[in-house]
Amino acid sequence: MKKITLIAILCVFLSAATAFSLPINEYVLDNGLKVLILEDHKAPTATFQIWYRVGSRDEKSGKTGLSHLLEHMMFKGTTKHGPKTFSQTIRRAGGTDNAFTSRDYTGYFELLASDRISLPVDLEADRMRNLILTRDPVLSERDVVTEERRLRTEDDPQSSVFEEVMAATFKNHPYRRPVIGWMSDLGTLNPDDLLEHYRTYYAPNNAVIIVVGDVDQKQIMEKIRTSFGSIPAGLPIPAAALGEDEQRGERRVYVKKEAELPYIMTAYKVPNLSHVDGFALDVLGSILSDGKSSRLYRALVYDQQIAISAWASYEGLYRDPFVFLTGATAAQGKKIEDVERALLEEIRKISQTPPSGQEVQRAKNQVEASFVMQQDSIYMQARTIGSFEMTMGWKFVDSYLDGIRKVTAEDVSRVARKYLIDDQKTTGILIPIPKEKGS
Repeated sequence: MKKITLIAILCVFLSAATAFSLPINEYVLDNGLKVLILEDHKAPTATFQIWYRVGSRDEKSGKTGLSHLLEHMMFKGTTKHGPKTFSQTIRRAGGTDNAFTSRDYTGYFELLASDRISLPVDLEADRMRNLILTRDPVLSERDVVTEERRLRTEDDPQSSVFEEVMAATFKNHPYRRPVIGWMSDLGTLNPDDLLEHYRTYYAPNNAVIIVVGDVDQKQIMEKIRTSFGSIPAGLPIPAAALGEDEQRGERRVYVKKEAELPYIMTAYKVPNLSHVDGFALDVLGSILSDGKSSRLYRALVYDQQIAISAWASYEGLYRDPFVFLTGATAAQGKKIEDVERALLEEIRKISQTPPSGQEVQRAKNQVEASFVMQQDSIYMQARTIGSFEMTMGWKFVDSYLDGIRKVTAEDVSRVARKYLIDDQKTTGILIPIPKEKGS
């Protein structure tokens, strides 16, 4: 009975995956603002999101953290609405709101009952244009971000390793910088730089609005045109000529922090999803890391018992080539050198011998399931559309699963041989040190 049920579930999943397509409607206003609308009438809710094509990738040396700080300041009030008014208005209407900053983009979202989805339209249009960025509020929020950095990175050993590995992986490309900014840059941040950042990047021709849910697209478009249509386009933002010199040998960094267990993380330079090899790298990450039957967990945690966790991840949804990551936390009393050798051995195996067809199919099913199932949420539908639009273009959503399905066992082995090599990797090691007395 259980086998029949599992087969039925799989058939339903595969049928849904085969038909997977988002009927997105695209509009562009005269000022360059792009609008993507997806009607979904399963529940009387909707999400309004606005994404700006700016992240830490667009910052200059010595001025890191501007995009993330500006995200914070977007909630501090405009000439029309006072501090905290935005979120209070949304929450009084029974909704939720928040924001996020990445290396490639910054996004803001609201989730409300569909009959109130027009509420954030005026609010977002207002803060695109009329944000207050005077000296004292900026410096006060800068202190908040500094403390956030201290808690999330300075006091988190594994986050510190990730930050150091990224800084060593990229020499020229701004992906080397942390999204939250370097502590030294935050300490000297000039409010005038933040104002210039806002005026440069927060313009309709550098933004995309995404609406998903129980909406009438004609009605919501009329509201968007009324609220945003009069905002003038900003000056064209020239495409940055970003490149990265060829890496000619392994790089290693060591981080000494108060911690319980040693930890290792390795970054390999790889292409993003726009490259044909991206799909095979995605499946490779699943084979190595998805679930307790994955190769890394089975070898390092279950069989050898030298690690309490082991993982891999293909980071392909970026505007530019990024990284394939592997990592592990050593078990109590185990040497991190043994953990590293075991990680490399699993990579060697899959590089030399293609995985079985069954193993590849299971991994592809896991990738597809994760991608399809998250579309049950209108918020995640919009988030998926937005993340693809900011990196590959939103139409890539429809070709993603097709690319995954075409991956073969030889493709997986080939990309492992091609990209997971010593000359293209940067390894970070966490060396635990004892806590200071009295700390």
